[in-house]
Amino acid sequence: MNSPEPVEPAAPAKRRQRLLALAALVAVAAVGYTAYWWLHARYFEETDDAYVASDIVPITSEVAGTVTAIHVDDTQHVEKGQLLIELDRADAEVAMAQAEAELARTVREVRGLYSQADGLRSQIRERQLQLTAAKANLARREKIAADGAVSAEELQHAHDQVDQLSAALNASRESLQTIQARIDNTTLQDHPQVLAASAKVRESALALKRTRIVAPITGTVARRSVQIGARIAPGAPLLAVVGLDDAWVDANFKEVQLRHIRVGQPVELRADVYGRDVVYQGKVAGLSAGSGSAFALLPAQNASGNWIKIVQRVPIRIALDPQELAANPLRVGLSMHARIDLHDISGALLATQVRRSPQQIAGGDDDDAAAARIAEIIAANAGDSRATARLARP
Repeated sequence: MNSPEPVEPAAPAKRRQRLLALAALVAVAAVGYTAYWWLHARYFEETDDAYVASDIVPITSEVAGTVTAIHVDDTQHVEKGQLLIELDRADAEVAMAQAEAELARTVREVRGLYSQADGLRSQIRERQLQLTAAKANLARREKIAADGAVSAEELQHAHDQVDQLSAALNASRESLQTIQARIDNTTLQDHPQVLAASAKVRESALALKRTRIVAPITGTVARRSVQIGARIAPGAPLLAVVGLDDAWVDANFKEVQLRHIRVGQPVELRADVYGRDVVYQGKVAGLSAGSGSAFALLPAQNASGNWIKIVQRVPIRIALDPQELAANPLRVGLSMHARIDLHDISGALLATQVRRSPQQIAGGDDDDAAAARIAEIIAANAGDSRATARLARP
């Protein structure tokens, strides 16, 4: 019986082929990834240590008072200039009335100074005429005194009259000079006493206006702590308004990632709250002046000897598109993923302007109303229009 011929095993050959195929696949993947990194991926830096930030404007009272009305609550959207809180106006209205009365009294007092100056000028002119006549009378008597036509007593009376009128004229001139020093180069409207009283009216009007606390910016109410009937002091925190329409992202990149980051580079952002379906297109607005640890409340003391090297992170502000924010609103503190495109590194390292427009709080035209009220009080108490004319030294 013949023995069977030996069959060479095929397993090693197949294994070798598989290993070669796997090695080729790994080599292709490595070459592909290298090409991808060299041509594309190396031009991007990304981090998930990024959070939404915005202006948080604290609302405080500038005057003391009792809260009589609260018109908003937490999570409520408010517009710039919208009424938030009202304080009791009684004390402010009394102070306003007192200031207006003081202004009216001051206008009449200053008006009296102008009238007194006019009276003294008339008195001086009268005494000048009297003195001229007395001097002429004295001269005539002195001419005929040698012939005995005039007694010595009468001649002495003529001398005394000239001296008296001269002294009275000098006294009137001194009085006019004293009054003139108080009103010289002024009108009733710009007299220092009137200006001081007018400032009191403006101050009272401002205090009255501040009993109505309005929203300084458009945003959302947060952290309301004020309650009806509370007696508040100036500077006490009442609530906050968060301006979400102008939110930005603070992305904390490692220091080794900062080499090619420049102002103006495009940034692709995703928010955890919306997932990967919503993409924000932002721009690098500026790089922080220091790392997060440098501005920490308790910065690390590396000179103490207990030193461990830790890679630092530097906050980078990323501006967002207002239209994208309006379509998909964000909230302060939300987590973001930021990816910066580094293809263009011609931008500046230092930002010259971060905000698109300056942030301004809501103002009012109450100063114009106060000015109109002051002009009305002055006109009502000015009397003769000559009192408001500019006076010159005689």
